Amino acid sequence: MQFTRLSQERGLADFGWLKSRHTFSFGDYYDPQHMGFGPLRVINEDRVAPGKGFGAHPHRDMEILSWVLDGTLEHKDSMGTGARIRPGELQRMSAGTGVVHSEFNASATDPVHFLQIWIMPERNGLEPGYEQRRFEPADLADQWRLIASRTPRDGALKIHQDVNLYATRLGASHELTFVPAAGRKLWLQVARGSVEVDGRTLDAGDAGAWSGAERLTVLAHEDAELLLFDMTP
Repeated sequence: MQFTRLSQERGLADFGWLKSRHTFSFGDYYDPQHMGFGPLRVINEDRVAPGKGFGAHPHRDMEILSWVLDGTLEHKDSMGTGARIRPGELQRMSAGTGVVHSEFNASATDPVHFLQIWIMPERNGLEPGYEQRRFEPADLADQWRLIASRTPRDGALKIHQDVNLYATRLGASHELTFVPAAGRKLWLQVARGSVEVDGRTLDAGDAGAWSGAERLTVLAHEDAELLLFDMTP
């Protein structure tokens, strides 16, 4: 393991209606040692109070993914998209030449908990675009399920960068191995639960990073939900 990024070491933003943990420098949180990893630029773990959210704001030249853990996230954008994202669903918005969007907690009573992920595109000036896909529990259970890729297959979403994003819901005591192509960068984000990898325990919110690893083996101490980024060096 090249390094770990532990949950409690991440940046923290608390606006009352929003509590967010920043894996990499973002907004008012700046850490020159954590500016991203390969093309992975942002992983924010956001918790949004009922009925609250992010008003209309612009983005450009970024691949933006949302993965909901609990609750329902409501999305609207200048492309005319209106959607609700629930657990097990991945949203991809290519900001490209420019898009304005808003994100709100769709519930008046329950918080929404999600991961906001930004990936730098392979080139600027792309046409803005949107995709959303639901992955059934059986699709994610105890296997690396490809959910986004530059070369998508089996229903994975398209992203404009050489990144393969996998998700799994790994049952307690289950083990998974991943063998990357030579020289790839790997980032493992623990969304829920607790796992052991390279002899280290990673709990919810923790992450591990590798460059050029030959093999990655993950053992779940308890039920866990994981995202694995397999990226261009």
